[in-house]
Amino acid sequence: MKAQRARRFWLVTLAAAVGVLATASLGVWQLGRAANKRAWLAERAAQAALPTADWDALRDAQARGQLSAWAGRTVRLQGRWVAPATVWLDNRPMEGRAGFVVVTPLLPDGGGPAVLVQRGWVARRPDDRQAIPALATPEGPVTVEGRLAPPPSQLFQLGPDAPGPIRQNIRLDAFATEWRLTLLPMSVQQTAPPDTAVDGTPLRRAWATVAVEPAKHVGYAVQWFGLAALISALYVWFQFLSPRRRAS
Repeated sequence: MKAQRARRFWLVTLAAAVGVLATASLGVWQLGRAANKRAWLAERAAQAALPTADWDALRDAQARGQLSAWAGRTVRLQGRWVAPATVWLDNRPMEGRAGFVVVTPLLPDGGGPAVLVQRGWVARRPDDRQAIPALATPEGPVTVEGRLAPPPSQLFQLGPDAPGPIRQNIRLDAFATEWRLTLLPMSVQQTAPPDTAVDGTPLRRAWATVAVEPAKHVGYAVQWFGLAALISALYVWFQFLSPRRRAS
């Protein structure tokens, strides 16, 4: 009987120790993610405070291998839209609504690599997933203002995208080959001038800087640490305090 009680005691102790270590580790991990996000946001803010970049600055940064570190830098680019290459990226929610992000390459007037411009977001029609509004795309020279960002994120998909304007993802190499373009390895999230569909619907540009804010990671950490404390408290109660109360 005593051996059985001792075995149960140590099994419970082992389970409690594993639970506390696991939940505490998850809490520390969430705090680390919060710290990384704060550092990343500070770097983005520092880039945004720098002078606005043009095509020459982008090409120079690309030649020096520094363009990827320019995320958040404001840009002002003059060029021409490659309108036939416009893609409507599907399953890109904004502010809790389903819709598309419109992406069009922008070619510099003086030649050189183009850049993908995320022109904005438009809601998807609930009655027809394949319906897209007609977008007014000027044929002449345009001036695009925005901020540098990584290329549009890659979502999970089964098999390659079928040709057409509606796609799940853009893979830069394949897209550049398809349209015979040379593309910079970054994109621009456009902020101005406003773009409008033919039906008068404006493209929304509430670009999210991060998917999860640092404060949420801290909140998740508090939950994990609270769970670790609860496991510890229950262990002490059921292993020590409750038996002593029964014995007394």
